[in-house]
Amino acid sequence: MNLAGVEDLSTQRREPEWFLDLRRRAWRFFEEIAWPTANDEEWRRTRLTGLALDDFRLPTQAEAARGDRADLPAYLREEMESIDAAGGALVTEDGAVRFHELSNELAAKGVIFTDLDTAMRQHPELIQRYFMTDNVAVDANKFTALHAALVTGGAVLYVPRNVQIEAPLYGITAVSGDQADFAHTLIIAEENSQVTYIDEMVSQGEGAAFHSGAVEIFAQDGAVVRYLHSQDWNTNTWHFSTQQAQMRRDAQINWMTSSWGSRLSKINLEMQLLAPGGHGELLGFYFPSGRQHLDHHTMQNHKSDHCTSDLLFKGALRGRSRSVYSGSIKVWPHAQKTDAYQKNENLVLDRRARADSIPGLEIEADDVRCTHGATVSKIEPEYLFYLMARGLSQYQAEQMIVTGFFEEVLNRVPVEAVRRKLEQIIARKIIG
Repeated sequence: MNLAGVEDLSTQRREPEWFLDLRRRAWRFFEEIAWPTANDEEWRRTRLTGLALDDFRLPTQAEAARGDRADLPAYLREEMESIDAAGGALVTEDGAVRFHELSNELAAKGVIFTDLDTAMRQHPELIQRYFMTDNVAVDANKFTALHAALVTGGAVLYVPRNVQIEAPLYGITAVSGDQADFAHTLIIAEENSQVTYIDEMVSQGEGAAFHSGAVEIFAQDGAVVRYLHSQDWNTNTWHFSTQQAQMRRDAQINWMTSSWGSRLSKINLEMQLLAPGGHGELLGFYFPSGRQHLDHHTMQNHKSDHCTSDLLFKGALRGRSRSVYSGSIKVWPHAQKTDAYQKNENLVLDRRARADSIPGLEIEADDVRCTHGATVSKIEPEYLFYLMARGLSQYQAEQMIVTGFFEEVLNRVPVEAVRRKLEQIIARKIIG
């Protein structure tokens, strides 16, 4: 891929000139930003050995959406059946829309829920205002620049002022074979609106793939956004994602992210509290096994006074896997009366697994309450003995302990169907 290829991609998709300019600028940043090395503090614990971008095919021109679930491949139908998305659903595979629906009731209220290409054609002013302008920066890192240059697929969700959506909306991003994926999720919740969005990533088969994605969430005054993100790629996929959420006055974001798959993941998550009364909750699950490597970096960025944030990340590790968690609470000088909490806990199930946890605080105000904590521990043999002495197998005993370990986070997942699905994934990972 080169600049000419980026321009050809934009031409094929009949994009406006301003979006082509964004792609060009992003590609220049991608070429200028150095490849990450162990000398970079952010990458000191995460190596990219074995990654060759030329090994992956770029998405082709998007196909027309199919209107019937029966047209979907079996693995995508099974995913959809696990979640009741009465409000609407959007399924993309290899950058192309495979299925799309939005209830007539929500459409009549002005809700927009569609893929990026369609939103670009039908609502260009909305995309130009929000897409990678005031949240995720085009030059945030090398992979974000690559994403902006080659972005295809993904979802755009817009909820007008005072619209309360009760049923969750559901999106699936899927890849197959040696495919590169550059899906983008853009959520805009206007004043006093409410929405729940489930964003799921899955693979077909065991072929190697590459994902470089971004998520942008805008919660305006009084808005409530529940965003549930699940990464369940196969273990031959490289996963890079930059995700940011902005909260205005009295806005609330309940954000859950879970990482189960991929060969290697590098995920940056940031919540920005920009006006008084904002509240952010960030929940995290991860469960690497085998030789998986999962790296999460979080930022609770308090830029305004009288805001609260609460972070809870829990991970279990099997085999020779490794997890890296680094988190920061930043309080700006004028952000008085901040109340922020951060906790990361890790359960190591095999002696060769390794968990690194690096929490941090950067406080520039003097009237705040900010605390953090981190633990890394093993299952005590006495616990296994106690349960096995009462008739449980070792697998059943481990499953009970690990499920109990995750229970503190599971109980805070706001969608029952998602909670059940997470429990099933945890049981699957214990076996593997």
